[in-house]
Amino acid sequence: MNNIITLTMNPVVDKDTSVAGIVPNKKLRCRSPDYYAGGGGINISRALKKLGGGSLCMYVAGGPSGTHLQQLVSEEGIPQKVIHIQGWTRENLSVTDTNTHLQYRFGVPGPKVSKKEWSEVLKQVEINTGEGDYLVASGKLPLGIPNDFYVQVSKIVKKKKGRFILDTSGEALLPSKKADIFLMKPNLAEFSILCGVESISVLELESLAKKFLDKNSVTVLVVSLGAKGALWATKDEIEYIAAPTVHQKSAIGAGDSMVAGMLFGLTQGKSNTEMVRYGVACGTAATLRPGTQLCNKEDADRLYEWITSQNVKKIKKTPELI
Repeated sequence: MNNIITLTMNPVVDKDTSVAGIVPNKKLRCRSPDYYAGGGGINISRALKKLGGGSLCMYVAGGPSGTHLQQLVSEEGIPQKVIHIQGWTRENLSVTDTNTHLQYRFGVPGPKVSKKEWSEVLKQVEINTGEGDYLVASGKLPLGIPNDFYVQVSKIVKKKKGRFILDTSGEALLPSKKADIFLMKPNLAEFSILCGVESISVLELESLAKKFLDKNSVTVLVVSLGAKGALWATKDEIEYIAAPTVHQKSAIGAGDSMVAGMLFGLTQGKSNTEMVRYGVACGTAATLRPGTQLCNKEDADRLYEWITSQNVKKIKKTPELI
């Protein structure tokens, strides 16, 4: 089985709590919080663990919050490679109003990472990546890291004969088009940016996906459509995978769970269709749980069976779904 390495350049300690009514100018008494190790790649490693898979979780961390993050990852039994930095790891807060069942998410910027620190990350990527391995980079880049950082990562992975998977946003998104990518998972808004358009209609999505693959070094493109499912495409194939409608308790980590599901499918030898179906199932499963609990294998397997049983249609035949 191929090894999986997750890379998180802007990790976070997620704090999740709830309160009965959110109102201004009043002290709100919340329940005792739950803490989760977070950030794109870390969430993917956590989700893979829940699915029965494994990975090496590589990330930068600093300060007392960074120590807390390492403890949280260790408690989940996930192998980790930590590159220590001077800046403190960020902490995010999510609060659910139990009166309205609405969730409020507060995010803060990450620390500045020096050239010496991010250069050490590149060194560790080269040391830890082997032939046939999957290295998945997920999440935004923090301050101090060049926008083409993921391009540099992809070159190392290619040299080591591994396969690079990317799920990013922000200022690193457009430069990443120059990377050599095995699988890329933008959402619809991110794909619009990649294509240089303000928005994308269902009638345009298929043709834009084909054009994108013709112009860029991406083997498999998976455009996440949120609760609607996903579109996956290669230069020879394109298909829409519909997601089941569920009662969502939290959207945190749904995209990361989707990537974890696809990675798990790849290591199990699934076809592209099966791999993306399982990814959609895992992304949907993550929304069934509060906070940052990510996908549950039992839920994911059940949803995968539902998705598989449905008549999957080409996206060009289902404009009413978007």
